[in-house]
Amino acid sequence: MDLDLTGRTVVVTGASSGVGLATAKMLIAEGANVAACARDADRLKTAFDGLPVHLGTCDVLDESAVQDFVAQAAEAFGGIDGVVNNAGRSLMARLSETEDRQWREELELKIFSVLHVVRATQPWLRESAAASVVNVNAILARQPEARLAATSAARAALLNLTKTLSGELAADGIRVNSVCLGLIDTGQWRRRYEASKSTLDFDAWSAELAADRGIPLGRLGTADEVAFPIVSLLSPRASYVTGSAIDVGGGIARYL
Repeated sequence: MDLDLTGRTVVVTGASSGVGLATAKMLIAEGANVAACARDADRLKTAFDGLPVHLGTCDVLDESAVQDFVAQAAEAFGGIDGVVNNAGRSLMARLSETEDRQWREELELKIFSVLHVVRATQPWLRESAAASVVNVNAILARQPEARLAATSAARAALLNLTKTLSGELAADGIRVNSVCLGLIDTGQWRRRYEASKSTLDFDAWSAELAADRGIPLGRLGTADEVAFPIVSLLSPRASYVTGSAIDVGGGIARYL
């Protein structure tokens, strides 16, 4: 199916690895113009070596840096049609282990990483005939995990914010949706595997993890499996979808 993304410009944050990188590469394959940013310039350059993409070093918590990156991307491609807010991380800590500073950091990252980018891109999105914003979130937003207390709460706040944005920006023709991840095989889980010093190989270790977490499909997801619904929501063919949250978790969600 032609997703009608050829020539459309999409900003992707947190694009140097994992879901952000997979999404950017899928967009490029669909003919879209991609403006990708991350904090590590060398890692970003290596990730996109040889690919047609506009790169920018940018900390999404630095509002001025975000505005500069977005302005450069809009100038390079003549506008902006879509945004993927993917920058983020998880804090592995229970409630009793989480300091006030860490609570503030989690909430700031999950909320302002989105607000800064949406505010900066909004003038160009208004001019697009197919404006779409996708916020990469987590199933934790609706199904808290005790081992991720602050992250769960911050993800819930982002889900609420995304719903609010979808209503506020609808009059400007800007759709806003969420894609909520379960356990996805990205750098974070690879690092946790290495830190575990398990005698199992990663596949066996991750299969045990999936069983422990009650994932019906019995495995972790892949970055490409998340990228596809993100890219689909950016497509003009999803023009009547806004304010929605799509779960990509192998069936881990227990809510209706």
